[in-house]
Amino acid sequence: MLLGAFFLLHGGVLLSADTLSELREKIEERSRAIAELEKEITGYQDELSKTAKEAQSLQSAIRKINLEQKKLVADITLTQSRISAATLAIDELVAGISTNEDKITRSMGAIAHTLRTVNRLESATLFEAMLSNARLSILWDDINALKRFDSEVRRALTEVREVKTDLETQKAKTEKKRGELAALKNELSDRRKILAGSKREKDRLLGATKSTEANYRKIIAERFALRNSFEQELLQFESQLRFEIDPSALPKTGTGILAWPLSAVAITQYFGNTEFARAGGYKGRGHNGIDLRAPIGTRVRAVLGGTVVGVGDTDTVCPGASYGKWVLIEHGNGLSTLYAHLSLLRVSHGQAVNTGESIGYSGETGYATGPHLHLTVYATQGVRVMQRKSAVCRGAYTMPVADLKAYLNPLSYL
Repeated sequence: MLLGAFFLLHGGVLLSADTLSELREKIEERSRAIAELEKEITGYQDELSKTAKEAQSLQSAIRKINLEQKKLVADITLTQSRISAATLAIDELVAGISTNEDKITRSMGAIAHTLRTVNRLESATLFEAMLSNARLSILWDDINALKRFDSEVRRALTEVREVKTDLETQKAKTEKKRGELAALKNELSDRRKILAGSKREKDRLLGATKSTEANYRKIIAERFALRNSFEQELLQFESQLRFEIDPSALPKTGTGILAWPLSAVAITQYFGNTEFARAGGYKGRGHNGIDLRAPIGTRVRAVLGGTVVGVGDTDTVCPGASYGKWVLIEHGNGLSTLYAHLSLLRVSHGQAVNTGESIGYSGETGYATGPHLHLTVYATQGVRVMQRKSAVCRGAYTMPVADLKAYLNPLSYL
């Protein structure tokens, strides 16, 4: 009986080694597929970078849209693969949880059985024990077994505590992985919407140009003229704004208080009186933010925690003339940040966001010569979200407007 109880202390597992091995092999296979898809997407990004240097033409515009759509399809496939990988990882964690729970149940049962046996033997007097054993050697074997059991029970209890700790860790990892899985499913839905938007844009372009180069050039010229007129109208209005801005309310520059909004950073246009501005861009007032290279569908993150004080889309009233889809976040340190030309918004007015939280995806909405993210940093006291009637656009648009003194160099805080 004692030897039987001894072996009960070593419980079995629910899943065979072969099953776990197959699961891990599937995870490795999915990881290889993800790496291949990431390589494919990088190839599309390189090709898109080359198209940005080509002369503007209907043919190059269609080629760029086709490449963007191929990349978006690859993005969707990549997200699906990551969902599969996350699901497999959860299966592995659940298997580990089941194994550890089974170990604890078996070990605790064995310990209880052993303790009952030990208690029965210890309750007997030495004389009773001698009478119940035919040979004295058997008695000494039981006494020695009791000593071994005492040591084994202590070891088993320690093992149970360790397994319980592992179990709690696995459960925490599982909950985290399930959160990642839910986020990936949301991302998959977002990317499908972005792809659908790209297809609509291609259809709109082909319909508007009737597939002729002359019509395309006419549309580009009209769009450029509309943008210039809108910029002039906005500049005249903002030049008249006089908001009280206290410089002491702003955080110290050069401290890196803001995080970058993209995982990969490449600045394509700087703040202020850049070469492009001196050549006539921005109606002579300089660039009011920085532009960051970002293929359509790149995740955009909040540079600091805060509250979303405005979202909108200038294209609904003034297509191709301004920010397109935009988000404005007010931070609690005297700064506010604007993210523009987005393809899809992930936040709403009044929503609280954390540093690094996804707020949308980069795009080419509004006036943009290519996909990118425009980032503006304001002194909060000098910016307002306003609805204004536009003589140029013949409608009322909603967007952030600011006292010209409120525009700050983002690089002073990034």
